[in-house]
Amino acid sequence: MNAGGNGERRRVLVVDDERMIAESISARLRAEGFAVDQAHDGPSAVAAARLLKPDLVVLDVMLPGFDGLEVCRRIQAERPVAVLMLTARDDETDMLVGLAVGADDYLTKPFSMRELAARVHVLLRRLERLAQAQPEPDAAPIVLGDLEINRAQRRVSRAGVEAHLTPTEFDLLVNLATRPRTVLPRERLLAEVWGWADASGTRTVDSHIKALRRKLGSDLIRTVHGVGYALETT
Repeated sequence: MNAGGNGERRRVLVVDDERMIAESISARLRAEGFAVDQAHDGPSAVAAARLLKPDLVVLDVMLPGFDGLEVCRRIQAERPVAVLMLTARDDETDMLVGLAVGADDYLTKPFSMRELAARVHVLLRRLERLAQAQPEPDAAPIVLGDLEINRAQRRVSRAGVEAHLTPTEFDLLVNLATRPRTVLPRERLLAEVWGWADASGTRTVDSHIKALRRKLGSDLIRTVHGVGYALETT
């Protein structure tokens, strides 16, 4: 089995100080066809990412040396890479900070290896789609009240102030903005933005929505409890 679409195996760096967990994750990902390396603390994780240039990093938040959030911040500053964050606490603050420093998704321990492997495949497929997508130089900006989204340059501003969004946040915002005031179910957003057909990832949508509100204002996206979200316009 080959986990790469171009004949080369995709490389994953697994970072967890609990070696049994790191080995279990590595074994599952190798069985899925990935080339896998491990690191067990913050400094060695940054060094390994610099040396090995992985396609994706599975990164535990709690690490010796310095934590996974700092690891994510440092490796993203050197070279953008997909990051799946692992957290032992079901703590929204950890998740939001992780997304803010460049993580693409997160899983809360304990999790099944099947779910982890599925998330890794989805993230890498999504990166392949983004890499293959042709830029749209003629795509008209989306202007909704004081919100302006430049799709060609992938830039966003509100009331003239630019907001720095991750690629996932940008795609989620565009998805909502192309259908303003329309309530979009979490499951639909998962399918269209993440390519994730399983509703078990809806908490990921919630956390990314919170991150967008923090960057663009809490009044921009309305929650429809039990259903999903709508972008409000003024």
